[in-house]
Parts: sequence; C-alpha cells; structure tokens
Amino acid sequence: MDGQEYLNQISASNRPLKSAKGGFWRSKYFMWGMGALAALIFIIIIGAILGSVKGGEKDLSYSLLLHIDNTSQTIQEYQSKVKSSELRSSSASLYGVLTNTSKALTEYLEAKYNYKEGDIDEKLVEQATLEKDGLVADLFEAKINGILDRIYAHKMAYEISLFTSEEARLINTTGDSTLKELLTISHSSLENLYEKFNGFSES
Repeated sequence: MDGQEYLNQISASNRPLKSAKGGFWRSKYFMWGMGALAALIFIIIIGAILGSVKGGEKDLSYSLLLHIDNTSQTIQEYQSKVKSSELRSSSASLYGVLTNTSKALTEYLEAKYNYKEGDIDEKLVEQATLEKDGLVADLFEAKINGILDRIYAHKMAYEISLFTSEEARLINTTGDSTLKELLTISHSSLENLYEKFNGFSES
C-alpha cells in the first residue's frame, strides 16, 4: 500500500457516519407523542383555571363576609367612645354600608352555596379572628393613650382600603351578575367614605 492509498483509507475511516434521516426527534411517533402531551397539559391547565375560579369566588366571598362582620362588631364596640361627632357620623355611615353588604352577600351565599353560619373553613375563620384581634388591640391601646379618634380614623381608612381591594378582586373573579352588582354598590359607597376617614383631622 503506497502513501496515497494509506491516506485515503484514513480519511474514509474518519468520515462521520450518516445518521438516520431526521433522527428520532423527527419521527412521526415522537411528533404524535409531543402533540398528545401538549394537548394533555392544555386540558389540565384549563381544568385547573376553571376549578380555581369557582373555589376562589366562594373562599373570597366567605373571607369578605368574615371581614365585614368582624369589623362591624368592632365599630359597634368603639364608635360610641369616639369624641368627634363628625367621626362618629362617618363611622355610622360605614357601619350602615357594611351591614347592608353583609346582608346582601349572606343572601347570595345562601342561595348559591347553601351557606350556613359555621360552614366557613376554620383557617379562614382563624385568619379573620387574628386580624380582628389586632384591630381591637390597637384601638384599645389608642383609647388608653387618649388618641382614639386619630387612630380610629386611620384604622377605618385602612379597613376600607382592604374592603375595596377584596371587592375588586371578587368582581374580577366572579361571572355572576348578582354578586358583581352588590359588590359594585358597596365598593362605590366605601370609596366615598374613605376620604372622610383618611382626611380626618382633630384640629
């Protein structure tokens, strides 16, 4: 074997072998498998979204109802202790809005979810109770320190901002026109009251 033949042999042995046309990832079985997997993932995502919307509406509604009722109880306890007649008037208006919303929301939940007092998940109740206890503790301390009016106005403005946020989230979550209507009415009334509490001055 001369030098040229030797070099030709080496060159041929180093050439890459031609792979099967397209490879496995181009095979029809692989493509069918990937298509089926994508379809399955899509179905799972849609199902999860639809399931979470229904559960989300219920849990959000229950949480809002707890928040409204707990805050209403706190208003009943501390409203008479407020010195400013203007602040007491705003507080009475807030109590009226919350009472009306609670009544309408309870009727809605009874009709749609067969709601009964005591049906709400314990975790939601515990969280709402902790929040109420924190509010009451702050107001109690403010009363002792002689600054109840200022703190009461600040806390009620904050509670209203929480209510409007919860209601906006529920409005965006639900597809039920009845729930949207009652929440929209409440949301509008609360927005009007927010400035009265937020702009309160003892001077």
